[in-house]
Amino acid sequence: MLASGLLLVTVLAFLVVLVLMSVWKQRKLSGKLPPGPTPLPFIGNYLQLNTEQMYNSLMKVPLGRRSVEWGHGGMPSALIDPTFYLSRTVSNVICSIVFGDRFDYEDKEFLSLLKMMLGSFQFTATSTGQLYEMFSSVMKHLPGPQQQAFMELKGLENFIAKKVEQHQNTLDPNSPRDFIDSFLIRMQEERKNPNTEFYMKNLVLTTLNLFFAGTETVSTTLRYGFLLLMKHPDVEAKIHKEIDQVIGRNRQPKYEDRVKMPYTEAVIHEIQRFGDMIPMGVARRVTKDTKFRDFLIPKGTEVFPMLGSVLRDPKFFSNPNDFNPKHFLDDKGQFKKNDAFVPFSIGKRYCFGEGLAKMELFLFLTTIMQNFSFRSPQAPHDIDVSPRLRGFATIPPNYTMSFLSR
Repeated sequence: MLASGLLLVTVLAFLVVLVLMSVWKQRKLSGKLPPGPTPLPFIGNYLQLNTEQMYNSLMKVPLGRRSVEWGHGGMPSALIDPTFYLSRTVSNVICSIVFGDRFDYEDKEFLSLLKMMLGSFQFTATSTGQLYEMFSSVMKHLPGPQQQAFMELKGLENFIAKKVEQHQNTLDPNSPRDFIDSFLIRMQEERKNPNTEFYMKNLVLTTLNLFFAGTETVSTTLRYGFLLLMKHPDVEAKIHKEIDQVIGRNRQPKYEDRVKMPYTEAVIHEIQRFGDMIPMGVARRVTKDTKFRDFLIPKGTEVFPMLGSVLRDPKFFSNPNDFNPKHFLDDKGQFKKNDAFVPFSIGKRYCFGEGLAKMELFLFLTTIMQNFSFRSPQAPHDIDVSPRLRGFATIPPNYTMSFLSR
């Protein structure tokens, strides 16, 4: 009885201290932080959020216990779900770069990895995934769907660790085969440097990031693109016409073809803009107290660039909520750049996979459309292109389609 009473007193005292510290910190920074509604101790502004429309909520309020700033910057084929067909194709590109090898499309381990990646990616767009991002220190100890996401990420990490071990056993420092080999060689060269960034844990996590991001973002963009083209058959027809005029039917597309294909290039950009795969960008953390527009952003604050606010800014895109390739075409039908096109973020920490992603999107789309037309079981006006989930990631709706040989 005495022990339980002491435990209760200890817990209450701990909570009181947390509240007092939170209030003290808020008063200390009062008038210095960017404007926003007053947060409650510990839970911040969580009660003001709509977890089903997290992106829209986060455009309005700061978040959570941590300091966070949201800145605006073949005959018809059978009906199929294209998700894993695209994932397998795209993933093998990044696999050849990081692992020096490709998987057979029916490889059971490969399919399992893709399933884990898709599950983890979609988890980030759910309300539970957003809760985990805000309260990870607590939620990692609680039951719930986040535990499945942990298991999936751990499975991916274990796979990477096994690949690294295999590379260590067969490494030839004079002949690197891929990214892992190059990293291992650099680890050997800097083994006496106490401040090196080249160590085993960093190798595993960096490889995981490349493998994950190099698979899901491009394949999901293409999947959204197919749906948008079925919704807009006039756009699909114009791409087919440009492919026939520039490439023809007798050779494979080359990346250099894009400079002669302004309409296709505009469509790809519009797919990325409309799809808005990572609407809140990737979180960054300020390394020192930072003054921004007369406001203070304290050291350690996480900053989300909110890329979606730029990609749908009416000052830069005339009809931001509509899919319209004319957003990237001038009056003469030539491709025009737009400074608000930032799906890969901007600045020193922009996505270094941008070049590869652009190449993949162009080559995959033109190669597939050179050979096929897309058909939906629904009439175009009945196709719903609104995202199924939109949180830290944007997930297009599930759908089936058929490919008609041209």
